[in-house]
Amino acid sequence: MSQDRQTPTRLDDTDRKILSLLQEDATLSLDDIAARVGASKTPVWNRIRKLREAGVIRGQVALLDPDSLGLDACFFVLIRTSEHDPDWARKFLSAVRARPEVIEAHRLAGDIDYILKVRVRNARAYDRFYQALISEVKIHNVTALLSMEELKATTALPLE
Repeated sequence: MSQDRQTPTRLDDTDRKILSLLQEDATLSLDDIAARVGASKTPVWNRIRKLREAGVIRGQVALLDPDSLGLDACFFVLIRTSEHDPDWARKFLSAVRARPEVIEAHRLAGDIDYILKVRVRNARAYDRFYQALISEVKIHNVTALLSMEELKATTALPLE
């Protein structure tokens, strides 16, 4: 289930500036990025290419507003399991990855084994998700917490 960890890529100030700009707005032109970091276009392009090749930049996406799409309910789903064998873990991972409602999933240390962030239209849609999940994989205990208000959400990573 875990991803292989690699040695962190060494970044200089210019790399950090480029990455910060791209995290803020990946649609910026190469000319705009170069002007803002105080470099010419070709070296900036080469840095971006190297950052992609190194896996620092994994991709570029459009961030959608869930409320505009009618996905008003955000649930944090706490899962405890009494199963810890590799077959169960593979089945659980497959079930979680197959559900588009799950926008984040983490394996945890402590009393809770997994936490899922689930975006759905409403409580009824969450219940359909829940029923489908427990029909696919045996789970000891599930606690769903409804987010009443999102106070902060970002995809930007700290680059200090």
